[in-house]
Amino acid sequence: MDLRLTADQQQFRRDVRELLGEDSVKADAARAFQLAPDIEPGMPDVYRRIGERGWLAVNWPAEYGGLGKSIAHKAILTEELIAHGVPDIFHTLSIDIVGLAILVFGTQEQKARWLPGLARAQSVGCVLFTEPAVGSDLAALTTSAEPEAGGWRLRGRKTFSMKAHMADFGLCAARTSPSDVKYHGITVFILPMHTPGVLAKPILSMSDERFGDVTLAGPLMTPADVLGEVDQGWEVIGRLLTIERTGIELEARGRRILDTLIERACADGTLASSPYGERLVELDALLRAGRLLSWRAVSSIAAESADAVHGAIAKWHTSETAHDIAALATDMCGLTAALEARDDDAPPGWLIESTIRDAPGFTLASGTSEMMLSMIASSALGLYK
Repeated sequence: MDLRLTADQQQFRRDVRELLGEDSVKADAARAFQLAPDIEPGMPDVYRRIGERGWLAVNWPAEYGGLGKSIAHKAILTEELIAHGVPDIFHTLSIDIVGLAILVFGTQEQKARWLPGLARAQSVGCVLFTEPAVGSDLAALTTSAEPEAGGWRLRGRKTFSMKAHMADFGLCAARTSPSDVKYHGITVFILPMHTPGVLAKPILSMSDERFGDVTLAGPLMTPADVLGEVDQGWEVIGRLLTIERTGIELEARGRRILDTLIERACADGTLASSPYGERLVELDALLRAGRLLSWRAVSSIAAESADAVHGAIAKWHTSETAHDIAALATDMCGLTAALEARDDDAPPGWLIESTIRDAPGFTLASGTSEMMLSMIASSALGLYK
């Protein structure tokens, strides 16, 4: 694994930093975290400015709104967005997950229809996999795709689907054929969210971001809406989860908060004598290790040899580390940690409070820590017979 950036990648990082360092961009990012409690962060204008340059999906071909660069360029953008305090959920969800799945498995018609809008930040995608009684065992889904002349009718319910109530379309997993093997007979559909028979409503949570609760009351799907092959949707889901679990965004979020804590300790001259000094050093080392693990996962994707175990290791390590950093922030900052970004007394760019609320989801989203450890134990260490 070669972690050195090429000259082009280094220049790309400088260009991104220059844009994100503009006062107008800083103000736009700040506004996203200063909304009223009943309003969640929308799509910052900076996304559109990035999309106009072809950077938002920089690794996609130019015909779909990108620049044909590498997945490493994409990882650089993710790091810099988070480092500069730009909300990352829309970007990670629409580009890194939904868009990349369509890029890999979609037909030419599907790519031409859906990808340019995502790349220009003019549309939003979501994932409709999780169900109320299923949890992390996605293969146990019960949403059905009932055959009908010309296609299928979807019936079921999806929940905890991030941004589903705001999305233009979603990747929806449904069972098209009965099978004794639960991984067979699943198909992934590209579902326009404004299709008759789709009802999406937000679910409030501790996070600034809303989940979606989606009822599917018979929207009609045609063969043109199938992503990948009929009954072979588990291949799409498996690949989607593998490319999702690099840990890049988790390491970047952890780094932003940890650097804030270190700066505060240095500013008041208590770093050396602070009871938290040793823990700060330890977490810094863990973050550095996590970044290496994340970039190894990115490198394997770039080489078209994505390794599910590498992804699981990176996701587990970075999510647990980011979670621990949030816990330390609570201890170190005391009551100041409770200040929201919109509070007058909050320091500029203050994201500690929102990170603390998000932290429980770090080790749950994209696969729980327990699932990651189970995958590592079985696939890498051979501990399960």
